[in-house]
Amino acid sequence: MSDTVTLDAPPGMGASFARALIPSRASDASVPSHEVVLSGLSQDRHRLADYARVTGFTLRDHVPPTWIHVLAFPLHVHLLADPKATVRLVGAVHVTNAMRLHRPVGVDEPLDLAVRAAAPRAHRRGALVDLIARAEVAGETVWEGTSTYLATGMRAPGTPDESGRPHFEAGPAQGIWRLPATLGRDYRRVSGDPNPIHTSRVAAKAFGFARPIIHGMWTHARALAALEQRLPGAYAVEVDFVKPVLLPGTVAFRAADAAGGWDADVTTRDGTKPHLRMRVRP
Repeated sequence: MSDTVTLDAPPGMGASFARALIPSRASDASVPSHEVVLSGLSQDRHRLADYARVTGFTLRDHVPPTWIHVLAFPLHVHLLADPKATVRLVGAVHVTNAMRLHRPVGVDEPLDLAVRAAAPRAHRRGALVDLIARAEVAGETVWEGTSTYLATGMRAPGTPDESGRPHFEAGPAQGIWRLPATLGRDYRRVSGDPNPIHTSRVAAKAFGFARPIIHGMWTHARALAALEQRLPGAYAVEVDFVKPVLLPGTVAFRAADAAGGWDADVTTRDGTKPHLRMRVRP
């Protein structure tokens, strides 16, 4: 069983991101074995209200699961800033995200958060790393999340999974979202994620993008917010991040009933190529 590192307060992400910007010279992907824990985190109602405005959620007494991810994200950064990690969060590609909301979580409930990294595994383009988080209230697990990152060019044990993504069918939009150039800065403010590829044209170009790209977790949250009125009190949601969204930009949204839940896509404006694919199940 891994060791536990207990934090007294949410870690500052500035220094951690600065360490994450230092290129790794290692070829083999490795991650720390310990779990990072932060207990008794009080949720900030004002920040939640700002988060809801930026992502499209209705402000309620119960919080969306993507908000809990935001609260756990500094622990992701802290964990991969550890000297034992050769995988750098900056430069890694967020490829999938899965969350399970076990019950409605109130904004006034203090959260105990924990994050650990699973052993890297092989991918045809490098190594995959799962950062596994959970949130508890008084010993009860109320939320779980797994963020999977691809460290391109690195090695990891195992045979790559060649199953690929489910087939995508082009189709008409049910909604059009116009994303302003300022959206990256807005989401940075509410999420605390300082990755410069979302706000700086120079940084974005350094990583191969023509312009800044919106955070994948904004797109995830916005897609979930579009289904908000139909969501039950407890559900699981999975997303694939397929194609980055450049800022400013215009994207389309569509959703359909599926297996007692919903399948949804954020696509190019003409609906022919996916940016994000989402599955929600009760």
